[in-house]
Amino acid sequence: MILKKLQLKNFRNYDDITLEFDKKINIFIGNNAQGKTNILESIYVLAVTKSHRTSKDLFLLKQDSLFTKIIGLIEDNDKETEYELLIKKEEKRVSINKNPLKKVSEYLSNINAIMFSPDDLEIIKGSPQLRRSFFNVEISGFNNDYVRYLSEYNKVLKSRNEYLKTNDSINKEYFDILTDKLIDLNIKIYLERRKFVDKINKYIKDIYKNITDKDNIKVYYDSFIDDCEEENLKYQLQEKYDRLLNNEIFNQVTLLGVHKDDFSIYIDNVKINNYGSQGQHRVAILCLKLAEIEIYKQEYKKEPILLLDDIFSELDKIKKGNIIKYVENDLQVFITSTDLDNIDKKIVKNADIFEVENGKITRGGKNGRK
Repeated sequence: MILKKLQLKNFRNYDDITLEFDKKINIFIGNNAQGKTNILESIYVLAVTKSHRTSKDLFLLKQDSLFTKIIGLIEDNDKETEYELLIKKEEKRVSINKNPLKKVSEYLSNINAIMFSPDDLEIIKGSPQLRRSFFNVEISGFNNDYVRYLSEYNKVLKSRNEYLKTNDSINKEYFDILTDKLIDLNIKIYLERRKFVDKINKYIKDIYKNITDKDNIKVYYDSFIDDCEEENLKYQLQEKYDRLLNNEIFNQVTLLGVHKDDFSIYIDNVKINNYGSQGQHRVAILCLKLAEIEIYKQEYKKEPILLLDDIFSELDKIKKGNIIKYVENDLQVFITSTDLDNIDKKIVKNADIFEVENGKITRGGKNGRK
């Protein structure tokens, strides 16, 4: 998968800019706060319709602008496709080859992109909500049905909570319909999350061993659902919700569901979310995302676009070497850095260099040569 051309209108600090890229390595170089990260962010937003830096779409709009638009020309299996994302203050629209789509879920999972950034450490150290959001976005990249499940789940959950809050006496028949819908969606989301974590664990041990010479790492999905045979899941959840009915009526809120689940990473049988060092966190998230690349390549026969936002200055030689292995593969890579000296010379030699200053981009050609 190759991003051949990118057009931005009113995105962050860019008014109107069109860029064409090398099919292999593209490096954006410049001082901090000039707009390097904004380019990588725009590619990621084009792929997943959300930013990795903010949960508020309004922050993506250039100051005093009414909208932002991102257009990308993707080449995949010798076929070119134009993707467009339009974000206004109160709406988001997507289209493929200028054909508008009714639902964002129809758009997702078409562009495969994996982002590495210094903020990734918060995925491990941050709140369960942050980890759920991360995993939801990553799973959506593989399966756009998952987005639909989440959307339906949130609607049913909202209806169920509103009914619990606004009714002194519960109509059991209606409430059971809501609960049954919620149970079915819980199961669908749980199974997709469990499948994704199983795939991550299939590859992450070998990746971790290549980096550290150890293989004792594992990602856990911490769910309120007990692990059991798939055919028994509905019965298990019905029992759980039945037992909590009186408590939910008293508290006027749904007390169970996948909206409260979490994810953990264990190294040497120790949960590192709260107790691991920053070095362990950095290696763990690096391995997690490298495992995602393997899932794309091995399970789906796809080559994702790799976005490396100012990470080479954060990594030691061993970890840099492992990322270089992927850069030297068949992936298209976008890299930002304040200094070319932070990046391996072999990468720089074969890269297209873009110099960024105050929202203006100058293409320098291979290794900066014009």
